[in-house]
Amino acid sequence: MKKALTMILTTVLAIILLAACSADKGKKVTSKAVDVAINKEGFPIVDEKIKLTMMAPGTGMQEWKDMETLKAYAEMTNMEFTYNTPPLSEFQTKLNLAFASGDIADIIYAAGTSNLTPAMEVDYGKQGTLLPLEDLIDQYAPNLKKLLEERPDVKKSITTVDGHIYSLPIVNSDMEGSSASWYKGPLWYNGQWLDALGVEELPKTTDEFYELMKRFKTEDPNGNGKADEIPLLDVKMNSSRAWFLAAFGIKEWGIEEKDGTVRYAPKEPEYKEYLTFMNKLFEEKLLDPETFSQSDEQKKAKGQANRLGIFPDWFSFFTTGETEEEAINNPMFYPLTSSVSKERIVPISPGITRGTFSITKNNPSPEASIRWIDYFYSQEGFEFLNQGPEGLTWEWDDKEAGTKKKIPTPEGFESSEDYRGTVTPDYGIAAPALRGAIEGFGDKSDFEKFVASETLEKIDQFGEVPFPLVYLTAEEQKQVNTIEVDLKSYVEQMEAKFITGVEPLTNWDNYVDTIEKMNIDKYIEINQNAYNRWAESK
Repeated sequence: MKKALTMILTTVLAIILLAACSADKGKKVTSKAVDVAINKEGFPIVDEKIKLTMMAPGTGMQEWKDMETLKAYAEMTNMEFTYNTPPLSEFQTKLNLAFASGDIADIIYAAGTSNLTPAMEVDYGKQGTLLPLEDLIDQYAPNLKKLLEERPDVKKSITTVDGHIYSLPIVNSDMEGSSASWYKGPLWYNGQWLDALGVEELPKTTDEFYELMKRFKTEDPNGNGKADEIPLLDVKMNSSRAWFLAAFGIKEWGIEEKDGTVRYAPKEPEYKEYLTFMNKLFEEKLLDPETFSQSDEQKKAKGQANRLGIFPDWFSFFTTGETEEEAINNPMFYPLTSSVSKERIVPISPGITRGTFSITKNNPSPEASIRWIDYFYSQEGFEFLNQGPEGLTWEWDDKEAGTKKKIPTPEGFESSEDYRGTVTPDYGIAAPALRGAIEGFGDKSDFEKFVASETLEKIDQFGEVPFPLVYLTAEEQKQVNTIEVDLKSYVEQMEAKFITGVEPLTNWDNYVDTIEKMNIDKYIEINQNAYNRWAESK
């Protein structure tokens, strides 16, 4: 009896091993959750169509099911998606509700760090809601595997303290002269105003900047005979803050690293100098009085009415309504120095954005899903994602030579970017990919050359990453969460009060005392420990 049972088991094992070898030989594997073969190379990813669900932030440009890029990719892969795309403004709330209910989509796409935070990665990964991806990458994602082998800085920046990868990043392969290095959208000067006032050299110190702002205010640079000029504008300081903090030696409005030591910048003396300067601009109406009350739409309306002297936006023509050719006349802000910081610094991006692609426990085919995203970590895949399939935004000029040409934007769109936003999801959100230059179009446009030159001159040569991408342990995160909510709220409220003069800067010591009582030393210690782990990791 024992002998017969042994023979049966041996036969069964042989069949299983033979099936496994055959699957590997044919570059296919059968998913445990759905009974379909996964092709480990090429397209389609699956021979038998599978259907999955995806949650992502929508920009409102087009329904994702109608985007030609996604429709074409569905045909290429044989994978069909049902898309849940709440508006950007509602996405974080909707994502949190989905996690809480357990009714989470198979894939979370383009959430970005602000919505799928490092703490959420660790927490939901530990709970099993988010699947670890490192083994899937090793077996089914050759482009990602190669990237992580060649870029250990990327691997350690997306690997949590427990050794797992729960979410994939955007990685920028070509930073120099590229907007990929921008920490925030830049500040832009109104070139027409500079011309009207005969300004030939941009301010390079806070004193020179202040003097130019006064000229913007009093010398009618828009030439309409009205005192309606707004020298400097922002919405809640969220876009321009980083550039003015840098003038006082601060890289980040919070935790930052300086020569290996972690500090909390909003309680440092340099931050008081920043507040003093911004309060001076506000009191003299050189900073828009509506800075802390207006919307982005109101900001743009002022720009299109030619009322702004310097303003933040990704590109200046987004605010002014000018053409790209006209926008070349609007120079980028030159980083300032001040009496307390003689070294010119600019915060720059680490070139990695986390939290952009996760696979959840509800996913019936993680293997197919990791293959689906892996394509976008190749040059061909990134260009497909960014530009769409042939015949929409581009066409071949000479296919054998690999040269392309752009297709004119259809009527009814304000810009080529607005049209592209209807073609592909890679518009205005953190769409995961290995990003670099788009090849085949020959020389860059004059505007692209202008932006690259301005970036090299005014950002790249002074750039420093404020703080590396670290992960905290569950216990550290719990302590940070307890401290951080009230701390951030308090600092944000007090910045607005100090700048507008509602709270006099004579109360600075009371402000610092309040921060000290919020367990700030423990907050700094935790982040110092996380920084040390990151610095020591291989």
